[in-house]
Amino acid sequence: DVENQLPAFPDTPFQVADLTQTFAATLLLQCAERGELELTAPVASWTTSVPEASAEVRHVLAHASEGSPGSTFKYAPSRFAVLTPVVEACGDAPYRKQLVGELLDRLAMVDSVPGADLATAGAPARALFEADDLERYSAVLGRLAVPYRVDRNGKPSRSEYPAPAVDAATGLISTARDLAKFDAALTTGDLLTPETLDVAWRNVISAGGTPLPTGLGWFVQTYNGERVVWHFGVMANATSSMILHVPGRRLTLVLLANSDGLSATAPLNEGDVTASPFARLFLRLFLL
Repeated sequence: DVENQLPAFPDTPFQVADLTQTFAATLLLQCAERGELELTAPVASWTTSVPEASAEVRHVLAHASEGSPGSTFKYAPSRFAVLTPVVEACGDAPYRKQLVGELLDRLAMVDSVPGADLATAGAPARALFEADDLERYSAVLGRLAVPYRVDRNGKPSRSEYPAPAVDAATGLISTARDLAKFDAALTTGDLLTPETLDVAWRNVISAGGTPLPTGLGWFVQTYNGERVVWHFGVMANATSSMILHVPGRRLTLVLLANSDGLSATAPLNEGDVTASPFARLFLRLFLL
């Protein structure tokens, strides 16, 4: 908070934007483990928002549902958002309730909130939660990182977050410390079996036999012989985020910013994390 000279801390809440996809993917993979969802099921069973009739859940998870599903990669958060009703049907509960019950509360992510609108009186989603939860969410949102627009000269000016949306693709508010809890729970097998996680964290092979830059809900690539899984988020002139994990080293980087600076100059939507100078420095330091 530049005006009030307040620094960020590990428990400062940020809008993490597209990083929400990793949480939605975890819910769907848990559902698949329970035998309640086939990842090869057509998305058309739950929504008409994807015109390709042959698009499957796994194709949307891998951002490979456009054109000839399973053939090419195209990062499309709006398409990922259509997985929201899939989560709801599988878990037989509203998406946000599952996000809280299966992940946020389960992992004691006490500074994470399933949507900024929960601090707004009269917001329909407030009916999903108890008064104590809403009070805690409001307190967390009161500490939300102030968003900034940064000009070409590096000068920041206070901005505003876009109108809140909460779905499988975006909307989660979290902190560096809480995201570290999520990462730890994944790597220790508390959320998914090692077999499921290995599938999610491996490159999907296209219909033509070439690897895509994504697994299931994550980006996947190799750096100096090590597998690297990662995701990013961005809201223009407001916020950006990144999580980068090296499974072979049990090493993770979490970055949160109250500007779009982590992603604005790096085409991360093309699937190469080394386009980010922050990720590149981290990898050069630790993966020699």
